[in-house]
Amino acid sequence: MYTLRLKKDFIARHMLVGGDWGPENDPHDHHYAVELRLSARELDRHGYLVDLVDVEQRLEDVVRKYENRMLNELPVFGDSNPSLERFAKIIWDDLKDIGGSIESMAVRLWENDEAWAEWSGKIH
Repeated sequence: MYTLRLKKDFIARHMLVGGDWGPENDPHDHHYAVELRLSARELDRHGYLVDLVDVEQRLEDVVRKYENRMLNELPVFGDSNPSLERFAKIIWDDLKDIGGSIESMAVRLWENDEAWAEWSGKIH
């Protein structure tokens, strides 16, 4: 299985609601890193898994939707906590039509050097 991985950093704000999580209940920034992993058994006729330039642009476009934003105010989160787990799935959904011969995709979202959440699944 071939795998291509890309990573992009960005800063966004959020606050957790519905429980007592101390400082996490107050608006605060996270320096997120989104790591995208694309996998397939076959390469295209050029020997690529996917056009890297196209994927970099798609990832940049998705990051721009959330960068420097207050996640709680975005409709995609509704009334739900903008948790790391939920945010990873939302980014996966944003990218799931990435194209090419990609069979599976994983989005790993880091909120600091120690903590990450991942959503992965088959594309086709």
